[in-house]
Amino acid sequence: MDIDAYAAAHHAEWGRLAELSNRGGALNGAEADELVALYQRVATQLSVVQSAVPDAVVVGHLSSLLATARGAIAGPRVPAWKEILYFFTDGFPAALYRARHWWIATAVVSLVAAFFMGWYIAANPRVQTELASPDLVNGVFQPGGRFETYYTEFSPGSFGFKVWVNNAWVSALALFGGVTLVFPFVAMYLNTANLAIDGGFMAAHGRFGTFLSLVAPHGLLELTAVFVAGGCGMRIAWAILAPGPRTRGEALGEQGRVLGTMALGLACVLLVSGTIEGFVTGHTPAPVRLTIGFTAEALFLVYVFSIGRRAALRGETGDVTRADRGDTLPTRA
Repeated sequence: MDIDAYAAAHHAEWGRLAELSNRGGALNGAEADELVALYQRVATQLSVVQSAVPDAVVVGHLSSLLATARGAIAGPRVPAWKEILYFFTDGFPAALYRARHWWIATAVVSLVAAFFMGWYIAANPRVQTELASPDLVNGVFQPGGRFETYYTEFSPGSFGFKVWVNNAWVSALALFGGVTLVFPFVAMYLNTANLAIDGGFMAAHGRFGTFLSLVAPHGLLELTAVFVAGGCGMRIAWAILAPGPRTRGEALGEQGRVLGTMALGLACVLLVSGTIEGFVTGHTPAPVRLTIGFTAEALFLVYVFSIGRRAALRGETGDVTRADRGDTLPTRA
């Protein structure tokens, strides 16, 4: 094959592809279709040149031309660091803020229920006997018992990692379990019951202050993340039961995509609480660990109600971009 003759025969096509590729987004429908067709033809021509007469100049020119055209067709590639930054400054905080009524209500109901359940357990020895044997109680809740040594019996790194994986798994189940309509409620009940039992037994033995000093440092942020997961799980259950003007499939798809954002973000939040539990809770004096715990919780709330509020006001929802969502048919309310 005469490479010069081949290049001359297709010179006009290559020039037209270069022209359309360099226009950016200023193409009408016909020109966009022409750009795609030319891209496919020139890609085939590059393959022919490479297999027949791999002239370095022509191959380099066509490769560069196709790379430019590919960028014009697919759009500029967003660097990974910008996507990560967008996630933490827009998508995730906006999703948290928009769902605030659900998880705040979940937190209030759960904590009030835990308080009264714990008080009832602490005030009724008969209930304590029904829940646990005296040997178990003495081994766990007495001074030096397992409730305290639990935080120091393993190395901080392995313990924090185990706690993080467990909490992230439970939160993911509470989030996506909303499609069952009942699992988030079950998860929140079990979480509330565990908190009430531990607090009730510790209070019954005059050690409620120790309970708070060991649970609050990591528990404030950890429980907040669990409440967010439970509240958003209930939200998706509600979207299935009452989708409004959308179809149930559209409502489930929209909320499901937001839950994906929530799951990734909460995994990061729980990584922080797991790190506090592994390296701080059982290894620092009470004033230090309480200061760290309250600071972490305060920063999270500022993150939600400052950064998240501003992102929500800009129209962010935590959903994927419009281009990735696809189109839906219009509906009439």
